Order: sequence, then structure tokens, then C-alpha cells
Amino acid sequence: MSIIFVILPITLLLSVCAVAAFSWATRGGQFDDLRTPAMRALHDPPPVTKAREVQS
Repeated sequence: MSIIFVILPITLLLSVCAVAAFSWATRGGQFDDLRTPAMRALHDPPPVTKAREVQS
């Protein structure tokens, strides 16, 4: 029964930290654009090609 007096404050502290982190991320604009980063992963950048060497 005494373990409840230890676990309960730890749980409440972790919950408050999680809500604070979520609130901070929301206010910072972390969740403003959810579509663009997912679409960016689907498109590969154009391949880099070496310039042809001119032989004289």
C-alpha cells in the first residue's frame, strides 16, 4: 500500500511533463503542417551527374 505514495506522485509528474511538452510543441508550430514532410519523403531529389570532361 505504501508503494502508491511513491508511484502516484511520479505518475502525476510525468503526466504534467507530457502535457507541458505537447503544449510547448503546439505553441511552437510543430503541428502546423503535417502533410508536407510526409510528401517530401516520397519525392527523390534529381540525380547529380558529373560534368563531361572536354578532351582536347
